[in-house]
Amino acid sequence: MIHLMIFLPLLGALLLLVTPRTWREEVAGFFAALTLGLGLWLWRDGGAALYSAPWVPALGATYSVELAGPSLALALITALMTLVAVIYAARRIENPGTMLALVLAMESALLGLFAARDLVLFYVFFEAALLPSLLMLAIYGGPERMRALVKFAAYTLLGSLLMLLSIIGVRYYGGSPTFALADLVRFPVEGAAQTWLYLGFLAAMAVKLPLWPLHAWLPDFHEQNHASGIPDLMGTLYKVGGYGLFAFALPLFPDASLELRPVLMALAAFTALYGAWIAFRQTNWKRLLAYAGLSHMGIVGLGIFSLNETATVGALYLLAFQNVYTGALFLGVGMLQDRIGSVDTRVGGVMTQAGALSGLTMALWFASIAVPGLAGFIGEFSVLLGAYQVAPWLAFIAGLSTIAAAAYALTAFQTTFWQGRPLGSVRVADLRQTEWLVLGIPLAVAILFGVYSAPALNLIQPAVRGVLSALGGQ
Repeated sequence: MIHLMIFLPLLGALLLLVTPRTWREEVAGFFAALTLGLGLWLWRDGGAALYSAPWVPALGATYSVELAGPSLALALITALMTLVAVIYAARRIENPGTMLALVLAMESALLGLFAARDLVLFYVFFEAALLPSLLMLAIYGGPERMRALVKFAAYTLLGSLLMLLSIIGVRYYGGSPTFALADLVRFPVEGAAQTWLYLGFLAAMAVKLPLWPLHAWLPDFHEQNHASGIPDLMGTLYKVGGYGLFAFALPLFPDASLELRPVLMALAAFTALYGAWIAFRQTNWKRLLAYAGLSHMGIVGLGIFSLNETATVGALYLLAFQNVYTGALFLGVGMLQDRIGSVDTRVGGVMTQAGALSGLTMALWFASIAVPGLAGFIGEFSVLLGAYQVAPWLAFIAGLSTIAAAAYALTAFQTTFWQGRPLGSVRVADLRQTEWLVLGIPLAVAILFGVYSAPALNLIQPAVRGVLSALGGQ
């Protein structure tokens, strides 16, 4: 069933190419819903065990996949947000067949990436996820999309090259018979070579996470992208970085992870505060959300680099659910842009005419700024609590970003949704039809896992203990 879940969305994307125009939305919705259903089925059965078979024996590459623990949690969230993105794109874009096919193709790549237990397979899915994201930007992006595309491609290609060199080096210096993760862990790289290989792998993941100063592509990329693909893009860009560091970097480079821990924790804490500060100065909703995402990923990085169990669990929890409410906020901005033709935060008075849109947006913002009772709180609080046990001052610096988050979120919300509606402004229609689902489903998930975290923690915690026990973490 794991293979069906990985490749079913790709099959749906291919079928869309030959489906009559009048049925494309229904076909895309069917494949997205069926993939989510398969994921829930796997979750009910406790996940999918490791399956391994030779893929390219001459190179030592294997087709090794498994969906369990954090990878299953991230796959489920990816499937959920893909369904939400499909519902949104079907109504927002005229003749959305190409966009829907790209969204489904990206879902397949992401699911494969989370399931991969072989470094070459991980690299293949990693690269495969980039192609749909670049095509989305190139076809549906804003007027400055080519500049954003070139900048993103430059950062990612450089990171991918360094990761590829590290992947080759890990097997070469360790002497593993294959690229399967289990074999690579049994034949570890020792000494200075491990540090250099870790830095190469880290560069690729830091671009995706992203971490300062490798974040420069982020605001332009989000600003120019169409809102329909943003939830999936966030899965590609954010989850991949944090997940890759946890699932591959920590087991393969344990000594280097411990050696560089103080530097990387400091970098992550600075990223969290820097992102929040820049977000506060934005008057464009998309750029504001991009920098808010940067700040949240700084918190995720702080948790993973700390090698502390509580912080790492919180980081993976935040990594999973940040995509839910921030992705929905991007879709809410898309609805606002559709109504008033602007993403400026200073339009004013939207709440007086669109109460439901304003209310759901505010609730999603509460999840984003970690208000207790919502999913964001559990992740951020756990990271800061665990990081404090390792480096109190760095936890304090990163903690300042949560205060700044409340400042930039409430300020932007106030200037858009409250205040007076300027005379002569376009009247803002409230939520209609499937738009309720697009914002309502993510909010329901944020509330559910904000008050009942056990199902997600039961997936994440055992895997974190297993990885950190091998490192001798706290």
